[in-house]
Amino acid sequence: MFLLTKAKAKALKTKSEKPAEPELTTETTISTEVVSTQEIGDDNLPDISIKRKTLRLVGTVPSELWNRLGTKLLPKLRSGDDLKIGIEFTVTVKAEVMQSVEADLRQALEDLGIQDRIRIEKQ
Repeated sequence: MFLLTKAKAKALKTKSEKPAEPELTTETTISTEVVSTQEIGDDNLPDISIKRKTLRLVGTVPSELWNRLGTKLLPKLRSGDDLKIGIEFTVTVKAEVMQSVEADLRQALEDLGIQDRIRIEKQ
């Protein structure tokens, strides 16, 4: 027996009509880094070069999965080096509540201690 989310079942049913938009995709960048044991400074080891590749995850995540990212995806990413996570949120609100929403967002960023790392842009 398999349980599917409503979105996944719908995507499977409509697969012949049009391909579903990927929820999250990965791509391997061209950048490589070669680390040599000589750079590390251990003279007792032979010179072994290690190629490193960078993975970048790009795409959209449905709101019902946002909380699960912290428990399922982030621990796997932390196993690598130099993890950087950026965010982009876009929301459309009525003009009369724009200032209130902006104030609430600024307060939330301040409560999290990241008000100096994230900027709010109006469009």
